[in-house]
Amino acid sequence: MEGSIDLVSLVTHASIFVKIIMGILLFASLLCWVTIFRLSSRLAIATRADNYFEQTFWSGVELPTLYKGVQGNPDRSGLEQIFFIGFSEFLKLLKNTQARSEIIEGVERKLRVGLGRQQLELEQGLPLLASIASVSPYIGLLGTVWGIMTAFMGLSTSAQATLAAVAPGIAEALIATALGLFAAIPAALAFNHFTAKNDKVYQSRSLFCDEMTGMLLRQTVDTATNLTTGLNSPAMMPPLSR
Repeated sequence: MEGSIDLVSLVTHASIFVKIIMGILLFASLLCWVTIFRLSSRLAIATRADNYFEQTFWSGVELPTLYKGVQGNPDRSGLEQIFFIGFSEFLKLLKNTQARSEIIEGVERKLRVGLGRQQLELEQGLPLLASIASVSPYIGLLGTVWGIMTAFMGLSTSAQATLAAVAPGIAEALIATALGLFAAIPAALAFNHFTAKNDKVYQSRSLFCDEMTGMLLRQTVDTATNLTTGLNSPAMMPPLSR
């Protein structure tokens, strides 16, 4: 049909530099979607695992028993790992007969470290999405400027300086801008979406850390001794499964 756009023809007739720009942008777009699917899968697994562990935590099971079950799970992560780190520090400080305030401060430090590490693992890929969203339009613009410059330079060797002579070159160049936006828009939307989701997970885990600290704070020295003794009992909770 007259006036239709043949994208394949425009791409194949573009200059080498513009083709390189297009290749970079296509690769960035592919990388963006792979990262989106990975983040989505990782977030879904983390949310499901955290919900399961919270249900177990608030089911009334004794903390030493829960600790033994978590200790037997080599693939622990999320809240499970945060609890394991915090309660391990609690038991270690109890054995060293530390003051109650020092025990709680030590547990809080460990919980913050565990929370930070788990959050870093969950957010892997977000900086890449931010980079693609911010850089891709400028890369596409670079290809467009180069292509338009090449098209106008070609007028010097053309017999007729008309719009028809430069229109194909300009159209080829503008494809680079379109590809830049094609890569940047999904990346920006995904970055905002997953940032909000990860913040929600962080707040939930942070509240759990506060609640766990409050539970340990209410433990008296005698109760803490019973907790330590309970770890030597033969009763064990099987490793948590998902």
